[in-house]
Amino acid sequence: MNIYTTLHIGEFHTNHCEDFLIVEQIGTNEKLIAVLDGCTMGKESVFASILFGKILRNIAKKKFYEEFVSNTPITLEEVLKLLINEIKILKNHLGLETNELLSTLIIGIINSNESRADFLTIGDGLICIDGELTEYEQNDKPDYLGYHLTDDFDTWFNHQKQKLSISSFKDLSIATDGIFTFKNFKDKSNQKSEYEIIKHLLIDNEGTEFDNFLDRKINFLKDQENHIVTDDLAIIRVKNDI
Repeated sequence: MNIYTTLHIGEFHTNHCEDFLIVEQIGTNEKLIAVLDGCTMGKESVFASILFGKILRNIAKKKFYEEFVSNTPITLEEVLKLLINEIKILKNHLGLETNELLSTLIIGIINSNESRADFLTIGDGLICIDGELTEYEQNDKPDYLGYHLTDDFDTWFNHQKQKLSISSFKDLSIATDGIFTFKNFKDKSNQKSEYEIIKHLLIDNEGTEFDNFLDRKINFLKDQENHIVTDDLAIIRVKNDI
């Protein structure tokens, strides 16, 4: 299994990339992956995506050790419950406001032995499985996790509609909505469609021998096709040879 990542600041953002991503071992045969997109209208929007990502990374490290000892794999539901609990503790400890804790999240646990994956999307973004696209669009009004910190977790989780379970895959990607923002400002008549961009980044396999496979593809779009990404972008692409 090969995992490729890329994280790019958008052309319209000048100070910080508000997206974040993590890839962490969370079990002997499981990896935790996530892409996050901080809310531009939130306060210091880069903070929430990085904070959530750092918490998830720490959860993965702890659970990997626990799974090694107990041989009990963790579920996505458990990870999210731990994430929310940690966010609430930090919110109280640091005196954070809700608008400082707004970030979208596509999170998944991948079982490398069984080519199985479970995902939950909170907000918007894109999942591509063997060329089949699942887009989550909330009309620029994502239902951020930060809005639900005081909700009963079980009720909230059971009402989530943007869940996706995959029994087998060969090529899987998750991406923030920056993937829809590539623009050709030099020649608008040659603007590529959203699908052409998605196909280039999430479906085409040319260059997979390079570790920076996705960076090279984005650079090709910029240098050779005059297409630049205007919003921040995080992509994780997983290729399974099984």
